[in-house]
Amino acid sequence: MRADRIARLHRGSKQGIEGEAGAVAQARKIALYVVFVFVAYTIITSPERAADLVQVGFEGVSSAAQGVGDFMSELVK
Repeated sequence: MRADRIARLHRGSKQGIEGEAGAVAQARKIALYVVFVFVAYTIITSPERAADLVQVGFEGVSSAAQGVGDFMSELVK
């Protein structure tokens, strides 16, 4: 009787974990949708500002890549 109860409790906790994972996945989908809508709204309402933001983003990525390259070069020396 006790082993049966433990098995039921274990199954219940496992289902709870799977339910939480599903909730996290659902929240991630909603957040991604909100970001997509925001980006689309920004592009439609002010394309010049959106282009500036994209340029700043690419410059940031480029600077980060340059920094990693410089670090690796110094590390090899």
